[in-house]
Amino acid sequence: MAVSIKTYSLQELESIIADYGLPRFRAKQVHQWLHSHHVKSYDAMTNVPKALRDKLAQDFPLYSAEVVEKQISADGTRKYVIRLSDGELVEMVGIPTFDEEGEVDKLTVCFSTQVGCSMACAFCATGQEGFTRNLSSDEMVDQVVLVGEDFQARVSNVVAMGQGEPFLNTDEVLKALRIMNDPNDLSIGARHITVSSCGILSGIEQMSNIREQFTLAISLHAARQQTRNELMPRLENQPLDGLKEALISYIKNTNRRVTIEYLLLDGINDSDDDLEALMDFCDGLLCHINLLPFNAVEGARFFPTKKERLLHWQNALSGSGIETTVRHSRGSDIAGACGQLKNTIL
Repeated sequence: MAVSIKTYSLQELESIIADYGLPRFRAKQVHQWLHSHHVKSYDAMTNVPKALRDKLAQDFPLYSAEVVEKQISADGTRKYVIRLSDGELVEMVGIPTFDEEGEVDKLTVCFSTQVGCSMACAFCATGQEGFTRNLSSDEMVDQVVLVGEDFQARVSNVVAMGQGEPFLNTDEVLKALRIMNDPNDLSIGARHITVSSCGILSGIEQMSNIREQFTLAISLHAARQQTRNELMPRLENQPLDGLKEALISYIKNTNRRVTIEYLLLDGINDSDDDLEALMDFCDGLLCHINLLPFNAVEGARFFPTKKERLLHWQNALSGSGIETTVRHSRGSDIAGACGQLKNTIL
């Protein structure tokens, strides 16, 4: 797949423009149109000479993702399937909160980092699909831009927790996050940008050593090794003791709290032994726990934990001094789990 011009830095564009024999300020103009205005055609670059627009169109065709399916939840959440330039499909979700007048106050976008996913988590619709390819940084940014345009609202928060495992595409993910954070692009605050990973140790280490204050969430889902191996089989070579060590190092290096995501499944990972194991895992960690009710996937063998069990876990964790919230599902009436909507149109 050809490299998109939207992946080039200003300095790289200056080199291209210089090779054309043109002054470097033209690169800044092109960069602004691509990253401040997110134009979909070179013809929209009104202060760029036509000869340069034509040359760029020939050398670097502009591709924009196309929305092929959209569903709107009763709570305002919107889920999309988009077609990329090579015809592949990925999902993204826009989650709004509203002010007293009913206007969008905050807008969170959950974007995909891969086409499909290789992690094969037993409870995940995307995991059933398998892996096709990594997304480029501009394909990730385009998802956020499309959602903002559809809502006609500024995107305030982004989370890399759509389809794919971000830390199996770390370089492109970090490049995308830096574009989203750039004041001359989407200008989303670093602390409002989150990477959600299954727990790939190399990615956590890389996140520990970047200067930006992006936040980290870990999809744990089991604090007992055998249970985690059964739910997340591709992580057997990323054991829980190694994960905890990586998180301790991350917290020490960044002084930032980690969010622990835990999907409660009836009779699978919601026993008192599982609860005690989670408390032990979080001991010594600066962390916050999100308990997640399960959004059932067609054909899955799992069911949501019972309401009283969920409340027991929340009370027990909070009572032990671990900040804990229940993240109630948004968009559950519109195939809300990753991969569900896409799989209905394949």
